[in-house]
Amino acid sequence: MLRRTIIAALLVAGLGLALYWWLTAPVAMALPAASRAPDLANGQELFNAGGCASCHAVPNQPDRLRLGGGLPIGSPFGTFYAPNISQDPADGIGRWSETDFVNAVMRGVSPEGAHYFPAFPYTSYTHARVDDVRDLFAYLKTLPAVPGKVRDHDLPFPFNIRRNVGVWKRLFMDGTPLVADAARSPQWNRGAYLVNSLGHCAECHSPRNLLGGLITSQRFAGGPSPEGEGWVPNITQKGIGDWSEKDIADFLETGDMPEGDSASGAMRPVIKNLAQLTGEDRAAMAEYLKSLPPVEGPKPPPKRKEGG
Repeated sequence: MLRRTIIAALLVAGLGLALYWWLTAPVAMALPAASRAPDLANGQELFNAGGCASCHAVPNQPDRLRLGGGLPIGSPFGTFYAPNISQDPADGIGRWSETDFVNAVMRGVSPEGAHYFPAFPYTSYTHARVDDVRDLFAYLKTLPAVPGKVRDHDLPFPFNIRRNVGVWKRLFMDGTPLVADAARSPQWNRGAYLVNSLGHCAECHSPRNLLGGLITSQRFAGGPSPEGEGWVPNITQKGIGDWSEKDIADFLETGDMPEGDSASGAMRPVIKNLAQLTGEDRAAMAEYLKSLPPVEGPKPPPKRKEGG
């Protein structure tokens, strides 16, 4: 009887482990041969739209194209450190293939076949077009190599187990391609694409649940900063309904708000990147953002009175 019980327990444990291994397996994509030469100008535009320099530029130095990483990114699950994505062959991505890069950006899978943590916003990047990600990779290859190995993330157990991210992806990563809305203008569709894919605006401007997944019913409705300090504003018409499209486009260029305030905190480096976009792309993002219906988001904490 005892022997049967032990055998049954081992079988159940084995089946459970096999199920876990299947559920958490990284899923990469095979990349067909490129059918065109890369468009470096498009790659640069998407580099700026994606705010790559905001996270990956070496902190505390003026050159936003020195992508040696190292920026600490706080979260409720621990502190992440942005990796080196420069062309350094030892410390960066200088030895990566185009397929390696596309899978990292669009699937959150490393060249070694491991999951990246979703502090890397591939849940939005997965909606990008493969050719656009190829162009981005080609542009990155024109930037300088920056030596320097970034330290490991500082995450407690069990959040440091990369394999568990596979379950998280099944719960919160929607790989459905973006489809153009034929009833909208080409400019609106361009804005929708930039905002929802490489621009990854919802990653900061949406509240998250206890597991760190976006609360889709309150997408763009603001909430606590993912980094743990401050409050990210509601950018639906509930939050910026009195802004015009021009107000939004101007803010994306200068960081100046219609009422006279300016962007602060983590939004400042984002504005530095968005200011590099063409005026047409900022206008497209503004048209799309202005069209977002009002969504009630979480209530920000009351502002503390000075001296209180």
